[in-house]
Amino acid sequence: MPSNSIFQFLLLILLITSTTCLVADAAKPQAPNVILVLADDLAIGDFSCVNGGISRTPRLDQLRQESIYFEHAYSGSPVCAPSRAALLTGRYPHRTGSVTLNQRKYPDLTRLHSDEITIADRFSASGYATGLVGKWHSGKGVDYHPLKRGFDEFTGFLDSQDVPSYYRYQLDVQGEYQDFEETYLTDELTDRAIDFVRRHQREPFFLHLAHYAPHRPLGAPPELVARYTAAGLDAKTAKVYAMIEVMDAGVGALLDELDELEIAENTIVIFASDNGPDPVVGTRFNGENRGTKYMVNEGGIHVPFMIRWKGVLEPAHREEIIHFTDAVPTLIELCQLKAPQADKPLDGASFAGLLSQRFATPELPEQRFWQWNRITPLYTHNAAVRDGDWKLVRPFVTRNVPKGESNAAPRLYDLSKDRLESVDLADEHPAIRDRLTEDLNRWSKEVEQDRVR
Repeated sequence: MPSNSIFQFLLLILLITSTTCLVADAAKPQAPNVILVLADDLAIGDFSCVNGGISRTPRLDQLRQESIYFEHAYSGSPVCAPSRAALLTGRYPHRTGSVTLNQRKYPDLTRLHSDEITIADRFSASGYATGLVGKWHSGKGVDYHPLKRGFDEFTGFLDSQDVPSYYRYQLDVQGEYQDFEETYLTDELTDRAIDFVRRHQREPFFLHLAHYAPHRPLGAPPELVARYTAAGLDAKTAKVYAMIEVMDAGVGALLDELDELEIAENTIVIFASDNGPDPVVGTRFNGENRGTKYMVNEGGIHVPFMIRWKGVLEPAHREEIIHFTDAVPTLIELCQLKAPQADKPLDGASFAGLLSQRFATPELPEQRFWQWNRITPLYTHNAAVRDGDWKLVRPFVTRNVPKGESNAAPRLYDLSKDRLESVDLADEHPAIRDRLTEDLNRWSKEVEQDRVR
């Protein structure tokens, strides 16, 4: 074959190969975007579809209808910082170093160890644009700032003290503080989230929208509050529901933006609350759950949790028990995420198989654990383990700092018959009580060793 013919033949092969690669790349679907929306102190009964229309949450109700909703979802803790630690790392909060909620008073007890891998680290290592809008509450200082924990962009606040009012607050914008005195906080966070989505619509992105609502300090547009007080609600509850209504509208605006940009079918949306409702801001519907925020009874840790992926996941209600530590391994499986460094053992497991048959059947942990007592952990205070329908609770002795180990006897409940945790079965089932007490003690020692590493 003449040399020029050989050259033409090789050139033809090269062109065919290049074209094939280009077509393959064009056909390859973009990795799914993920938006993780977290409310603060939202009760499972704060949705209008649950409380008979007392509150107004049409967009969250719609999202719930379009999602897979987990009836038995649990937060990582009955208070905010540790619960977020579990959600961000897939590990029990005690392992991560974040065990309480007052970041200014206890900085060493409210931040993630520097060697913990966050979900943002994983998305970033996998080629995603990553952003956090809203509440961080997982560490202060240069090495613990969100921009050092996997987030490319951060607009929000590091702890609650930065928000003295929903109408007067400071936001950290890429490490620089800015004062705000006009825009209602929830609306500002919504606008920032929408701006992030618009700027990153043509690349895979992970957005964590961590709303502050309906956390204290209470404050909402007066015209909304007036509608609830006119309906007979007390002043505090009226403000809470008005705050939730603004957040509801903001979530709706964000979802509308996904439709407008035509990326809704390639975006996974997760909505949850960090823990149960605050007991000092009015009487609110919390379902058949005992207790509130601060307590390891159901009212403090049983939270709303829904996940939507339009065109991929069929809306449904699931009865399986899931936990905040399951979110990271689930997103790893859904999005094929990488770890940026040597990984740590995760306490949760992927529930992707509960979302779609295209994923493997999940093997979720049989037991789940919780504990919180305001400062350095004392595991005989306010601790619990759930194993199937059985739940063992070390009672919530006091909201004040415990002076020593508690001698209060553990209580045993059958949640299949007693969601209110009103009938103590410890004496009727001593073998189960003793086994779960031993399991809780074992877990306590294990996570405490990890915490003080």
